[in-house]
Amino acid sequence: MVDQSPRNPMPEQNADERITNFSEVTLGYTVEQAIAEANRCWQCKKPYCVAGCPVNVDITRFIGQIAQSDFVGAYQTITTTNSLPAICGRVCPQETQCEEVCVRARRGEAVAIGRLERFAADWFLANGDKTSLVASTSITPNGHRVAVVGAGPASLTCAGDLARLGYAVTVFEAFHVAGGVLVYGIPEFRLPKTIVAQEVEELIAQGVEIKTNTVVGRTVSIDELLDSGYEAVFIGSGAGLPSFLGIPGENLLGVYSANEYLTRINLMKAYLDDYDTPVAPATRVAVIGGGNVAMDAARSARRLGAEVTVVYRRGENELPARAEEVHHAKEEGVQFRFLSNPVSINGNENRKVTTIECIEMQLGEIDGSGRRSPQIIPGSEFSIDVDAVIVAIGTTPNPLIAATTEALQVDSHGCLVTDEHGATSKPGVFAGGDIVTGAATVILAMGAGKIAAKAINEYILG
Repeated sequence: MVDQSPRNPMPEQNADERITNFSEVTLGYTVEQAIAEANRCWQCKKPYCVAGCPVNVDITRFIGQIAQSDFVGAYQTITTTNSLPAICGRVCPQETQCEEVCVRARRGEAVAIGRLERFAADWFLANGDKTSLVASTSITPNGHRVAVVGAGPASLTCAGDLARLGYAVTVFEAFHVAGGVLVYGIPEFRLPKTIVAQEVEELIAQGVEIKTNTVVGRTVSIDELLDSGYEAVFIGSGAGLPSFLGIPGENLLGVYSANEYLTRINLMKAYLDDYDTPVAPATRVAVIGGGNVAMDAARSARRLGAEVTVVYRRGENELPARAEEVHHAKEEGVQFRFLSNPVSINGNENRKVTTIECIEMQLGEIDGSGRRSPQIIPGSEFSIDVDAVIVAIGTTPNPLIAATTEALQVDSHGCLVTDEHGATSKPGVFAGGDIVTGAATVILAMGAGKIAAKAINEYILG
């Protein structure tokens, strides 16, 4: 008889409790729960899950090690190809990658691969002997130097892979802490910053040097890095320039880009009384957009005490956000207005936001995104009373690096143009992640970092 046992649920904070704090919502498996879930894996001889992972983690092997209580071995297996397992286990969309192609998913529920990856990483970070692990994986320096721009997931992955090959890697980060979108974009309740800091420390232990407060393109240029002895440069500075709606009223007080709003909360601790970088108090907030960033902004606003409505121009089935994030948002009291699109933002005599005017939409033919395109229903205008609006409709790369680097080709969206190996139009310069693709997922950025690290190694040694 085929094993039809359901996957083990993840313990989490009650919704009524968690909207009063910024602590992590999901609490992680216990040892007993992790072993029980690992034993659901059929240990396929042809593991489709590995092919479904952008960084090709040996999934069946590490899950088998968890089933045998070899948690150190599981962590070592994962980190052979993934430098950030505790992060990936929390924020990667496993349901559309490794778990989607899990054989068990065809006959019930997939193995909880992401939860088990998180367990292995968390267990090791709390209990493992980091000194012995670093010693067991230490290699001889090869005498070559590489510079990495930005300290987000693509850059950290590229840096980690190159360090394991013996390169002296220096990461240049504009902010005062490393992590990129992991620290400024993803809220504490989804990804605790201590986890990011721990995984960054693991990379430093492998020899990666990180220089913060360095704006490449201002403090130092790409050409200056190449002239100073770095044999290659990887650009992984992300897509941090927010997009706006282009409607009247977006310059009113109380209108935020999701980037600013989340950066103030996540990196500048706006939710804590002892920090001097708050967001203005709001009681009724509209969040425009339907992706993970919109869910992060909406759930953050709820924790700051606001009633929150997400306004999205397509239907619920077209939401690009992870199903888990939408589920958690609904549990926490976030309201949704689907098939609705903003047309203007209104304010009072003090230029403070008071309402947002919207119009109802209907879905037409499938467009270039593969989804049915939203079309206006004439005469269906309505308004929502608000005192803050958060625009979460996407981001594009900051043009600074392209503007200060000759021979660096960009496309019509301002993204760097690369070949399939991450090589740009400028010899010795590689790129990957959101600065190439536009805003995407953490794990896809990490995959791009791995591809570029391999190409950089071949470029320097070849």
